[in-house]
Amino acid sequence: MTVPAEKPKKMSPRKIAIVVHQEHSRPGRVGALLEKRGYELHRLCPNLGCTLPLDMSDYAGVVIFGGPMSANDCGTLAGIKRELEWIPKVVEAGVPYLGLCLGAQLLTRAAGGRVAPHPEGKVEIGYVDIAPTEAGRAWFAGPMKVYQWHREGMTLPGCCELLATNATYPTQGFRCGDNAFGFQFHPEVTLEMKGIWTLSAAERLRMPGAQQRGVHLSMHPFYDPPLDRWIDGFLDRWLATDRRRLEAAPETERLLAAE
Repeated sequence: MTVPAEKPKKMSPRKIAIVVHQEHSRPGRVGALLEKRGYELHRLCPNLGCTLPLDMSDYAGVVIFGGPMSANDCGTLAGIKRELEWIPKVVEAGVPYLGLCLGAQLLTRAAGGRVAPHPEGKVEIGYVDIAPTEAGRAWFAGPMKVYQWHREGMTLPGCCELLATNATYPTQGFRCGDNAFGFQFHPEVTLEMKGIWTLSAAERLRMPGAQQRGVHLSMHPFYDPPLDRWIDGFLDRWLATDRRRLEAAPETERLLAAE
């Protein structure tokens, strides 16, 4: 008797938790690149009451984006408090973590570091130069222009490794263990998003160090293509952490992740 072959199991797409901080926030270029790779984006906004997942077995990664609030607002914003409590669990589970701007600052605080304004009140809003550290040369080919929108910076704890820096805000990129990265800049922001930000938060452009709206828009064709290529390559290496995690997991865990 011929035994019919089993139908191959349908592989569900792996999910990426996309954590945003406002109702209309978007994952921009980073979200588009993750979807292009076949990942399903699970959008979460704790500030609007979304619950953060405790079981991370279905997730290939977590990306926490920026927002107008501070990583120090845990006493007044329940969503920020929940994120600070959740991030160590994500990192300890070995799930790839990527923090952008506020997401990097939250990782810094969760790891035991400090977030504070510049002592001279300077901000980085617009295109800013950064350079890799010795350790960062494995992740950055060299100095580059990046898009910034922040008024606080980070002092890293000893457990983190500095990857990129500049003179105004020395912490521009860092790594926390094998799977967690934080970048002060915004590789996700598209030209459309720049247009919206520079109008909806135009008061920020009057802060010391901020570039005017025309610079944000006119420099996009010159500075963004290299940044696009960089984040595209970075995401491949970042997501490889999830593949290694699955390969090292027990067989039952791998099967659950594939269902």
